[in-house]
Amino acid sequence: MKKLFTLITFLSIASLFAQQDSTAVKIPFEGMDMTWQNGSDHRTSSVLTNKYFTGSIMIDANYTHSFNNPNDNTVVGSTALARNNEMQLSSANLGGEFNYEGARGKIMLQFGTRSTVIPRNDYSVYRGQYQLDNVYRYLSEAYAGYHFDKWYGINVDAGMFMSYIGLNSYYQVENWEYQASFTSDNTPWFFNGLRVQVFPTKKLKIEGWLINGWQSYGKFNSMPGLGGNITWCPNEAVKLLTNDYYGTDAAGLKNRMRFHSDNSILVRYFNQPKSKGISKAAFSGTFDIGFENGDGVRGFNGNSETPSQYFLSGMVYNRIWFHKNIFAMTIGGGYMTNPGRYLVLYPTGDASPLPNPNNPTQTAGTHPFSANPGDEFKGWDCSTNFDWMPNQSITFRVEFVHREANVPYFAGSGGVTSPTGYTTTPLPADWKPDLVKMENRLIFALLFRI
Repeated sequence: MKKLFTLITFLSIASLFAQQDSTAVKIPFEGMDMTWQNGSDHRTSSVLTNKYFTGSIMIDANYTHSFNNPNDNTVVGSTALARNNEMQLSSANLGGEFNYEGARGKIMLQFGTRSTVIPRNDYSVYRGQYQLDNVYRYLSEAYAGYHFDKWYGINVDAGMFMSYIGLNSYYQVENWEYQASFTSDNTPWFFNGLRVQVFPTKKLKIEGWLINGWQSYGKFNSMPGLGGNITWCPNEAVKLLTNDYYGTDAAGLKNRMRFHSDNSILVRYFNQPKSKGISKAAFSGTFDIGFENGDGVRGFNGNSETPSQYFLSGMVYNRIWFHKNIFAMTIGGGYMTNPGRYLVLYPTGDASPLPNPNNPTQTAGTHPFSANPGDEFKGWDCSTNFDWMPNQSITFRVEFVHREANVPYFAGSGGVTSPTGYTTTPLPADWKPDLVKMENRLIFALLFRI
């Protein structure tokens, strides 16, 4: 009996130490429900998960109708959409995260129209040899690194990783709205370089970046881009974050410096998940300020010789969930002003001012949209949508979007390609892209994730 008692005591003590060892692993934001947040994974668990690997499959299919009805079906000024009045596979993503004794890596492949639509304004691919936009086109994320068990974790990663600037996620299945507001759609979706994430406490993340540039595969000049993110969640109902960036992102203009600050707050102000009426409600607000200075421009208070070149924008969204979070409705919008148009998504087709891939000394379009110092661009938008989410892996969404600009910008009925809408049609001498100041559209989207 004494030996049995001794054995039981030994096993109890060993079990206690085992429990202590298991609880010694500190996980940032553990126990906090973040599935409600705009720009975050809305699932409570992953199906494709084991000890070393968490897989992910995402499919984003949509049909969008522009009431302008452009004859070439081209969508202008969007990184989410590419074609009007057609069923489109915007994005098909396949990949996952790997972890083994501190070594970590992630790869997400991307196929569909977004592999061509993004990036848009990356002049760095014309510097030197090799077609970087084609090399990286089918990757949305790909990095490797190491996790250090210090505080609540330190991650050091190198490769291509997501940007947090603009609040929205690159993956539409994580966002409250489909067509992002100007604030988000005109800021970067990815960075290429080095990232260090430090979690000093359970509720705080501090992150630093050493990257090639602002959503660019290569470097524009000799200086790399520098930046970072601070995210603080005092509790699961509140999220505060700031992203700040500094770099030289004007091709060939090494003395033109860019600064950008992006700041957001998210608040869940109602939560009754079992309610058959309103089950949850939250809002998000984002404000961005940035500027370029040097080589012929100044940030603010410019003049005719050195025009102002800055970015001011904001967006606000409110989302309400119903019937145990099976249905949801979002309403919101935003405003942007960007003199110099240095972050404006350029119109596509023959309104594009990007270099011709066959001759980078010429523009690809016959009537390029100007982006000179002093050229003004102001835009505002609003949208509302309704979601049906029968389970956490599927969302059916219908959305109405209204967008306006102070200059002709969106595709009108004549399109931006040719009189017939086909690239094979010769262009008459008096033809030009049909750009208008306003558009209304309906979006029908099916978003899948496991």
